[in-house]
Amino acid sequence: MTRVAVFGTGSWGTAFGMVLADAGCEVTLVGRRAELVEAINTTRTNPDYFPGLELPAGLRATTDPAEAAEGAEFAVFAVPSQTLRANLASWAELLAADTVLVSLMKGIELGTAKRMSEVIEEVAKVPSERIAVVTGPNLAKEIACRMPAAAVVACTDEAVAQRLQAACHTPYFRPYTNTDVIGCELGGAVKNVIGLAVGIADGMGLGDNAKGSLITRGLAETTRLGLAMGADPLTFSGLAGLGDLVATCSSPLSRNHTFGLNLGRGMTLQETIAITRQTAEGVKSCESVADLARRHGVEMPIADTVVDIVHNGKPPLVALKELMGRSAKAERR
Repeated sequence: MTRVAVFGTGSWGTAFGMVLADAGCEVTLVGRRAELVEAINTTRTNPDYFPGLELPAGLRATTDPAEAAEGAEFAVFAVPSQTLRANLASWAELLAADTVLVSLMKGIELGTAKRMSEVIEEVAKVPSERIAVVTGPNLAKEIACRMPAAAVVACTDEAVAQRLQAACHTPYFRPYTNTDVIGCELGGAVKNVIGLAVGIADGMGLGDNAKGSLITRGLAETTRLGLAMGADPLTFSGLAGLGDLVATCSSPLSRNHTFGLNLGRGMTLQETIAITRQTAEGVKSCESVADLARRHGVEMPIADTVVDIVHNGKPPLVALKELMGRSAKAERR
């Protein structure tokens, strides 16, 4: 039986752990809080994220990373992207030389502008062929309820991607493989920023035309950045690009859309943070995405507008007027 360690007991870590267990893997979640770990093992639920939803028999939890890592064929990381580097520094030495390291995170690191697979490669000192990414339109609650979903398993080594694909393929979760790790990660990170923008627009009551425009132009920004970084442009029309973007921008389950919605309704950043229980990756990643774009000489006006609203205190209405007042140009530029 395939053994998997999932580092993180939040919503997506737990939901993906359920997928792996349903696919026949032996799964151990690694949590920091002893009380939550005990609740998972004794009540067979995750009361903090999925109360009342029974966990599969093949899933358990521990506070001991070494226990979970022993014999693990896959080590899955499901922590906030800005905490990955510090956490992985203590976990990496516990992993076997042939363990595949899997990122569920959709963010860009502040300061370095590195993708999560790049952080894993640097900190764990492993080749890119041992690093995989799972991404796509994967709202955690729906997957935990075993509602139908598709995803992308990306790795530069097709054989490794296929191994992970087999390990997480269930009747309700259909993974596809892809070797374009850059494109898949960018799609997952930038969609959070566009999700914030669409949420802000919805909170302001700007209508569905505005939403459709932001989604489409947001995809164009993502594709421009991807091309500059060597990604396959076709990736952005697939599950890791358009699929994830649509789910994030249209679902009330989306953390980033909900965060933006509250900002658009007039709440301050701190007020919105105070009522947001889970991490909305786009709040911090909008700065690192904008930084990444500058490093590659790519213009991303929607991302810049989100940074201005979220971090520079610019009123959404002022930011909207500036965005709409930009000079006219051909669509495919």
